Amino acid sequence: MTATYTLPEIEPLAAWLRAALQHAIDHKTKPPGSLGQLEALALQLGMIQQTERPTVRRPVMIVFAADHGIAAEGVSPYPQSVTAQMVANFLAGGAAINAFSRVSDCVLEIVDAGVATPLPESDRLISLPVAPGTANFAQRPAMRHDDALTALEAGAARVRHHAALGTNVIGFGEMGIANTSSAACVMSRLLGLPIDACVGRGTGLDDAGLAHKRAVLARALEQHPDAIAPLDVLATFGGFEIAMMAGAYLEAARARMTILVDGFIATAALLVADALVPAVRDYCVFSHASNEAGHRRMLEHFGAHPLLELDLRLGEGTGAALALPLVRAAAAFVAEMASFESAGVDNRDA
Repeated sequence: MTATYTLPEIEPLAAWLRAALQHAIDHKTKPPGSLGQLEALALQLGMIQQTERPTVRRPVMIVFAADHGIAAEGVSPYPQSVTAQMVANFLAGGAAINAFSRVSDCVLEIVDAGVATPLPESDRLISLPVAPGTANFAQRPAMRHDDALTALEAGAARVRHHAALGTNVIGFGEMGIANTSSAACVMSRLLGLPIDACVGRGTGLDDAGLAHKRAVLARALEQHPDAIAPLDVLATFGGFEIAMMAGAYLEAARARMTILVDGFIATAALLVADALVPAVRDYCVFSHASNEAGHRRMLEHFGAHPLLELDLRLGEGTGAALALPLVRAAAAFVAEMASFESAGVDNRDA
């Protein structure tokens, strides 16, 4: 059966509302610009939601998990079995993303996008495996073109599910041993950068391990010189969780959601989505600057000003979850702060 996926049409932001929103922000009881990045964030929220009083409704974090055949090349210090073990930890509530989602008061969903090892049954797990992990892209493409389309549609479907429940702020995380290798190759090919500028230590490689990883990925890129178009890059080097995130980004933007972008791997998925429909980036809030090599170059590509710099390199959507309270704060000051006029406070020009 041939997979079907149609790229969504994404509306441009409500530029017609910019002046009114900026006026409302500037006339709150504070010096203009004194709330820094929160003011730019509030402006973006209002333009996404097409209102002068943006809100945060039923925020969601979706963590997509999948395995990668490239792990067989020894590019990670952890065995592939850790992917399934960490998914079990998510389901049991014991991971960092569980703690941070509780602190940030958001719904957490775990999706099996293609984990190689059988997972425990749980009503907290959304099981949508495309296949039990990708192929080793050092030898052949990671997935078939149809599998990439299937994964894009599956990610979009999860966003549609939450949109129907009222969600207007959403973030995406991932779990998959060796997925920094996949993300690095996607980044290298889509941004036209040498692989050494994209590869980092991942889950903690030593110097010898890092050199080996760079060599493996350089050979893999040479193996697939014709993978240039975004969907070809995704199918050749991507992972099922990366493909699902890409589809989820595009659908979230189509639904006019505010999107919290996590770290290195999540931003690599956004590179794919952005290459397919560039309007997606206007709906994205970049939550943090990862400590993983290459992430800052991605942020520069997007002209992004991340909200946090905490030297995170965990993944799981942890940075996105930590940034959610700042999104709440940006919406709250627009909705709840008095204006100079309503508070009876003299403005500086009085």
